[in-house]
Amino acid sequence: VRKLHVPEIAARVPTLLTDLYQFTMAYAYWRSGRHNEPAVFELFFRDNPFGGGFSLFSGMHDCLLFLRSFRFTDEDVEYLRSVLPPATDPAFFLFLRELDCSGVTLQSVPEGTVVFARVPLMEVSGPLAVVQLLETSLLCLVNYASLVCSNAARFRLAAGSRRKLLEMGLRRAQGPDGGLTASKYTYVGGFDMTSNVQAGFLFGIPVAGTMAHSYVTSFSSLEEVCGDPILPKTGDHDNIDLISLTKGWLGRVCELLGAEPGKIREGELAAFLSYAIAYPHNFLPVIDSYSVTCSGLLNFCAVALSLCELDYSPLGVRLDSGDLCSQSVEVRHVFRLCSEQFSIPAFQSLVIVGTNNISEYSMAELNKKENEIDVVGVGTHLVTCTRQPSLGCVYKLVEVRGSPRMKFSEDPEKSTVPGRKAVYRMLDTEGHPFLDLLCLCEEPAPKACVAVRCHPVVGNKTCQSITPAQVSCLRLDVYTKGQITHPLCSPAETREKVQSSIQTLHPRHKRLQKPDSYVVSFKVHLLLWRRGTTSGD
Repeated sequence: VRKLHVPEIAARVPTLLTDLYQFTMAYAYWRSGRHNEPAVFELFFRDNPFGGGFSLFSGMHDCLLFLRSFRFTDEDVEYLRSVLPPATDPAFFLFLRELDCSGVTLQSVPEGTVVFARVPLMEVSGPLAVVQLLETSLLCLVNYASLVCSNAARFRLAAGSRRKLLEMGLRRAQGPDGGLTASKYTYVGGFDMTSNVQAGFLFGIPVAGTMAHSYVTSFSSLEEVCGDPILPKTGDHDNIDLISLTKGWLGRVCELLGAEPGKIREGELAAFLSYAIAYPHNFLPVIDSYSVTCSGLLNFCAVALSLCELDYSPLGVRLDSGDLCSQSVEVRHVFRLCSEQFSIPAFQSLVIVGTNNISEYSMAELNKKENEIDVVGVGTHLVTCTRQPSLGCVYKLVEVRGSPRMKFSEDPEKSTVPGRKAVYRMLDTEGHPFLDLLCLCEEPAPKACVAVRCHPVVGNKTCQSITPAQVSCLRLDVYTKGQITHPLCSPAETREKVQSSIQTLHPRHKRLQKPDSYVVSFKVHLLLWRRGTTSGD
């Protein structure tokens, strides 16, 4: 197994990649002697993305590496000295230079887990100044990773399990790091391949891709086909004149299909031949540069039949415009005709790739129409998350010096739940999760087959009694006093966890349209305690 070349997190997310007010608050804490007070923050989001019923928690791997490498360099400190107010005490910069995360503890939901709005995904505890400084960076690492991973999972649900999915959004992504993050976490979310070569190198993701329309349109005649003559794969014969062989096959294909040779683009044929000579084992051209039925499909069949005669196996075609469904049906029909007429079994298994500004909606529509598309390539709507640009994760203080802290707000939806909490997932008799329960940390854990009284976090619903068939604790200790305490998983391993976690969901919760709301509740003791809490921050 190839060793993954994971980029240094300090290069991708340096310690200064944060908001200025984190430093001004840290300084104020330090000046008042509060910087080492034990504090606890929680990271969560308020609404499930894309109008859906769930999200996927991602980015924990990078958060752990960030915590482990968190340190300010001399250069960092000198820059901070230049941007903070001149009255800042010079001793504060000495404090920053010695700062690290050796006093920080992180509890987290496992990466790749299905999660829901209002559930604390991470609990970050440690010295007040340090855990305050971590806020922006942790949010940056979790927000987009979780959002794009969730988007990928929705595309996978829309596509079904049969089709392969190719992520190809690098050119439309929000910058290089956005492109790499998208490639990594769309793979984790259920895509099979990426066009991003750097992501393949760094994360071990399978890469795929062939040619663009520019390659096809750069050719104008067969005189431009050059290079070493192609040899039969078996090596039993002399060099073959591939152009003459292909012309012969093209005539037979036109006769079979009743096509007009005068409408065939010679430059396109030259492009296909040139590419086949370069990659006889990986021939998969785009066939809609001019006309699929009048030129591209005919030229492909002629070159592919020539390759088959030489004992090579062409891969298939890509469609990138027009009605992909109807075109794919016509293309498959022609492949089958050629297979039967010319006794070429390989034509029965040729792949049809569809790419054309695919959205979640158009992906779902593929399942409603007759089509023969085997692989779907998705770019813009996947990596830019056009339906929702941000997950909206927040990082809120819930405890200082062992005392609960609560944010009150003019908007009740933005009020927070004070105190350290344990999080449990309630499962029914079929193993489907049906409720996540927030409890005080010191409370006994709920037990299977024992009734629990609880109240929904959102809404005015009354208390209810629920009896889970199974109970699982959602959070793990992943970082303790400067050490990563939970094994780091590769993207492929996390991808498997994602699929397993999604499989546990009841179909009503993973519907793409109008899913049932998943319930997140307080245990009644926590609700009463919250109502009695008056401390604010």
